[in-house]
Parts: sequence; structure tokens; C-alpha cells
Amino acid sequence: MGFGVFIHRSDSIYDDSPAERYQFPSQYLRRVEACVGDWIIYYEPSKVDDTRGYFALAKVQQVILDPVAPGMYLALIEPGSYLDFANPVPFNGMDGLVERGLLNDQGRISGRAQSAVRPISPSDFNRILDLGLDAREPLLPRVDEIGISSGFQDEEAPFQFEHSRDRISYIGSRIVRDGIFRRIVLRAYDERCAITGLKLINGGGRAEVAAAHIRPVEKNGPDIVNNGLALSGTAHWMFDRGLISLSDDLEILISRQVNDLESVRGFVNKTRRALPPRRQLERPHPHFLQWHREHCFKQ
Repeated sequence: MGFGVFIHRSDSIYDDSPAERYQFPSQYLRRVEACVGDWIIYYEPSKVDDTRGYFALAKVQQVILDPVAPGMYLALIEPGSYLDFANPVPFNGMDGLVERGLLNDQGRISGRAQSAVRPISPSDFNRILDLGLDAREPLLPRVDEIGISSGFQDEEAPFQFEHSRDRISYIGSRIVRDGIFRRIVLRAYDERCAITGLKLINGGGRAEVAAAHIRPVEKNGPDIVNNGLALSGTAHWMFDRGLISLSDDLEILISRQVNDLESVRGFVNKTRRALPPRRQLERPHPHFLQWHREHCFKQ
């Protein structure tokens, strides 16, 4: 087992779904197999417009032959392991190249940087993970999400680890993952409720919206931005209970079981569609929306 880097483009021609599978040709089979049971970092090349750099973490569960594409393989991602970084990490950081194992003996970038799948050293893995998960400046939660102060709410210090496994244990925490998920979803939606269109900030500077999973975590929903919506309290409650849902083109669907239809219609924004993030890749994925309509929405 070992850590790896998988290159993924948002405009990829491959049948990738980063939270579920990674498609690759046979030439990379041995490298991918070396990552089975361990963690990989996704990287988007700098040639991609608005690149995310190193943008997410996931654990490879197994490798199988692609059942529909001859000569291709699939690296299956362990359910619940995928996590978008709170802060995408650029290829070149303030201190130079972040993945230093790509430098040759002359200190120049080697041809390994072009490999779609490559091993990464523990030190490089740790460096990228620390940068990607550094949430010392998180979006502030709603007051009712943190409860009454116990007197121990001191300024958060940057987390420090001695070993890679300490980091893995950290990212396995549901509290940590929820905090990072909230950060990336609210940032994508500019802290604005996708249903009402309202952007409300309370007196403490906290956004009055929550990050809702479209497919819930307990139903194998991943912590990926396109499985998320920024929703105000009432919209979140209605969405979770299947009283509202979304079509694939983000039309707001209202259940027939709503007892005050006109008020709900007045509650949603005037476009009658969920307000999407600016970036296409951050918009709700039809795969997750379909799951919500089939398993949650009360027709």
C-alpha cells in the first residue's frame, strides 16, 4: 500500500466520478493497485481553466476491470472516504513546488509530473493534506449550531500532526468532515440559500444557512460539493422531509403533501429554480438529485 496522486480534470473524457470511481488505462494498473487500501489525492492540471490544483482526498477500495469499456479499469473509492479540501492547494505554493518528489536531481520538474497516476511520498502527502485541510479561518456557524459557549471557545490553533495516520484519523471525524463540508458548500453558494435566494448574516457575522447533503451521509452520500446545497433553516427542514426537491435542471419541486402551497410558492425565489454556484462543477449533480427525488421527495 502507498499514497498516490490521481490526475482528474473537470472536463475529463474518462468516466470518472471522483467520490465513487476513477477510470484509467492498463498502463497505470500497477501504480493504482499499489494504492489499494490507502489514500490518494486528486489533482487538476494547471492547464484547466480555473484549476483547483490538489483538490480532494479519497481512499481506494479496490480495482476492477471496467465492465463497459474494454481495456479500461476502475479504481473504486471507499464509500464515505472522499473529502473535498477546504482550501484547494496550488501546484506551486509560497515556498515553491508543493509535491517536491517531482523535482529531479537538478531541481527541475521531472517528467513524472505528466503521469496521470503516480506515487507520492508521505512527506509530500502530509504537506498537501495540511494545506488542504487548514480551516483556521472557517465560515462561522450559526449560533444555534454551536450552542451556548462553555467558556472554552478559545481561538482555534492550527492542528499539528506527527504522522500521516494522525491526519487520517483526524479526517475520519464526522465533526471535522461536517465543518469542512459546510465551508466548501457555503463558499460555492456565496452563503446564499439556494431555495429562497436570501443571504442573511446575523449580528455575529454568521451566515444563516446550513450545508445540506442532497444524498445524506447515512445513505452513503459523499462529502463532495456537488452533493450539497446551501439552505436556510426552513428550506433545509422541508428538503430533508421531502416536501421540496429539485429536478435535474434545478426546478424547485413542491410536494402535494404541503398543507400551505401558496405560502411555499411565495417562500421560494422568483425564478422557481435553485440558485446554482458559479462554477459548473460545483452545481448539484443529477445523480444525487435523482436519488433525492426517488427516496425522499413526497410526490
